[in-house]
Amino acid sequence: MFKTIKNALKTQEIRKKLIYTLVLIVVFRLGCFITIPGVDAFALNEAMGSSNGVAGLINIISGGAFSRFSIFAMTISPYITASIVIQLLAMVIPSLERLAKEGGEEGRQKMNKYTKMLTIVLAIVEGLGIYLSYRSSGIFIEPGFLTGFIVTLSLVAGTALLMWLGEQITNKGIGNGISIIIFIGIVSGLPSVVTTLWNLMMGTGLFSTTGLLIALGIIIGAIVLVAGVVFVQTAERRVPVQYAKKVQGRKMVGAQNTHIPLKLAMAGVMPVIFASSFMTFPAMILQIFIKDIATREWILGRSI
Repeated sequence: MFKTIKNALKTQEIRKKLIYTLVLIVVFRLGCFITIPGVDAFALNEAMGSSNGVAGLINIISGGAFSRFSIFAMTISPYITASIVIQLLAMVIPSLERLAKEGGEEGRQKMNKYTKMLTIVLAIVEGLGIYLSYRSSGIFIEPGFLTGFIVTLSLVAGTALLMWLGEQITNKGIGNGISIIIFIGIVSGLPSVVTTLWNLMMGTGLFSTTGLLIALGIIIGAIVLVAGVVFVQTAERRVPVQYAKKVQGRKMVGAQNTHIPLKLAMAGVMPVIFASSFMTFPAMILQIFIKDIATREWILGRSI
């Protein structure tokens, strides 16, 4: 593996793509620390310090951007939802189906345009919902129409910028821009995890046997989980195909045996991401319209 990476780095084109991707990743991480105007930093630390459930999940995916209420707080989730909705609509709307199957490059560009338009609409709805959810929490200095407009506009602009960064990584970088942005957001929490494991092993300043065993169990579990995901992702079912003899010119070509590789998880991680976005939607609606925490938790508990 290391030899393959070393040989790849010798190619100038690959080096340029890697450097370009790293620069865009740095831009993404810098944006995660730019807080939206009109937010009280002290009240924000209090409100986000105990974030769990839906807010905690969004914060993990966003690489801590949600807890800082930065311009990238919504991450790329509106774009993912929009792309899946467009794909589902293409199955039921004949014009979209023809555009996706027979449109070629022009059709792909139009589908991409529709996806971007729907992304902006979903980002506006989600940004407005986030503002209404946290309007009464005291994190805004002067809550009102102007503050709501600035917060929503900042969140929508951040999502649009992330969408552009993902496209640039896909077209000019190493590819899979959206997946890389999500991956970097999740991996950015690794330093804090390492610090937590170290504190767990050290205990009161000396190595704790119990803490060491727990930390080793967590590390081994993480390695097994990653190995299992890679195994399932790369697994494939090879369907055998046999070609009969046929005449080509004056020659008789013999039968050939080959196979069709069918991936076990052809959709990849997209269903998981869409399911997490879909499951967080009811909780977000409850946060907007029901302010009583006990009632909200009772409804969520009954629905589960």
